[in-house]
Amino acid sequence: MKKIDFQRVIEWLSFALKCPICGYKYNLEHTKIIDTKQDEGGIATLLVHSDCSQCKSAVVFGISINGGEIFSMSMLTDLTSGDTRKFSGKKPMDAAEIYELHRFLAAFDGNFVKALT
Repeated sequence: MKKIDFQRVIEWLSFALKCPICGYKYNLEHTKIIDTKQDEGGIATLLVHSDCSQCKSAVVFGISINGGEIFSMSMLTDLTSGDTRKFSGKKPMDAAEIYELHRFLAAFDGNFVKALT
């Protein structure tokens, strides 16, 4: 199995990917690889964060590479690349945590000082 050079993949993608807001081509200097994985079958995945140098929007890309096929999915975000790195390894909330958050927000009066002290 050949190891994929993830940096070269990002360099290649920077020519093809455009900002979904303004259409500006992404600048490689504002594109960061957050996480990479490659399994024994050669299928690779990347989590990439990019800031548009034109309109300042941020996008997180999930990229999957299987042989010569590259699949990309993106979403707009307000996270910085550091935030994305920080939260990428966290486990998702379970149903009990979501229910507890819902109950808290339903009763929340908007007083953050009281809630956080």
